[in-house]
Amino acid sequence: MSDWRTSLRHWTQRSWPAGKALALLGALFGLAFVAQIVWLASDQRQVLASSARLLNNTVPSTLEQFRLARNIEQLRLDGERVFSGRTPVARQQALFIVSLLSSHPAMLADRRTATLASEVESFLVLAAREGMTEQRYAEWETLSNRLSLLADDFSIEGANLATDDLQLMSATMLRSQFKLALVLALVAVFVGGFLFLIHRHLIRPLQKMDEALCELRSGHAPTPFASASMTEIRALEGAIGQLRDVMHENQQARQELHVQATTDSLTGMFNRRHFMALAEEELKRAHRYARPICVGMADMDHFKDINDRHGHAVGDRVLKSLAELFGDTLRQSDWVCRYGGEEFAFLFTETTLEEAHRLAERLCQRTADNCIDLGEDNSLPVTLSLGLADASGGSLEAALKRADAALYQAKKQGRNRVVTAGEATTTPPEAAQENGDDLEPAEERWLI
Repeated sequence: MSDWRTSLRHWTQRSWPAGKALALLGALFGLAFVAQIVWLASDQRQVLASSARLLNNTVPSTLEQFRLARNIEQLRLDGERVFSGRTPVARQQALFIVSLLSSHPAMLADRRTATLASEVESFLVLAAREGMTEQRYAEWETLSNRLSLLADDFSIEGANLATDDLQLMSATMLRSQFKLALVLALVAVFVGGFLFLIHRHLIRPLQKMDEALCELRSGHAPTPFASASMTEIRALEGAIGQLRDVMHENQQARQELHVQATTDSLTGMFNRRHFMALAEEELKRAHRYARPICVGMADMDHFKDINDRHGHAVGDRVLKSLAELFGDTLRQSDWVCRYGGEEFAFLFTETTLEEAHRLAERLCQRTADNCIDLGEDNSLPVTLSLGLADASGGSLEAALKRADAALYQAKKQGRNRVVTAGEATTTPPEAAQENGDDLEPAEERWLI
């Protein structure tokens, strides 16, 4: 008993080539079907005599009637599309199909159909040329009803043609009803078993693979599934596993590339290119809806001295600390980027110049209060100079240029302050030079 169970388990766990398995099942079904045909041959010979007349005479005529009814109904539907088409191209296409149907040989062979089809085509052409008015649509409703009635007439005529012959055949078919019922039961059992095997070993594994692919597309890990019996299905399952691994690696690579392309590697803030792209879109939105928006340019004071006295490692710590302070101080709707070196650019959405000035003052104050711990009880004070400009009119480049000019004035006036674009400078250049201010042009300052 144990050996028998082991053999059965081994047989069920084997992988079968789909072609050979389906060929074997097809051969079994073919043999069963031939045996049933031979068993029913005696009754079928009696049916053949009646069916020959039905096939040679009645059925072609019936099919011709139904085909004509279908063409008439299609003509009506395409006529509806001429009126309901949303675009001139759609109406023109529907009108072209109407012309093809109206000139079809089967439509022209019958006088009633040919007359009505010609009338419909002429009406639709005239309606398309002169315009779809309510009166035209009312006239079309009348023509549409006539087409529907004519299609029904042809359908009824076609059905009546086969009624007499079918009644004669029914008497013969009753004699073979018992045999046929038994044959159908046998076929149903075989087909049911065949479909069950197909569903279990082919359809269901394919559905599981489709679910796994959907999960992969949504970014989730696919649910593990049991190995299928078909060799080809197992190969597909292995390919899906490899695809899952590749997609996971590609997703990680895309995320890393996106981070590298949009953020500054040192501070984690937006880089200049990504900030400019986002700011352009936000500026367009603000201009479109006449909403207030401001930009700012900030520069860390005496950053070159920090690098010279304490080294670039401390300078990097200062930039990182400043980036964290920006994140804690600014609102979620405010954007900031490392514009270059120790210079930063800001975008204040839904913010007037006065509100932006208060926010910038708070930012400068928190920067001045936040000393960098250098260890051994040493700390490094850091200050920030910031220029603001209204960006509710004009281009982003022009607004940033005005903000940078205001930043230049903040440097000249003694640093650690906020200057709005347009404010007059009161500090003479000599005083600024005494304070050691950097008076280099704005486009060169961040390169130091």
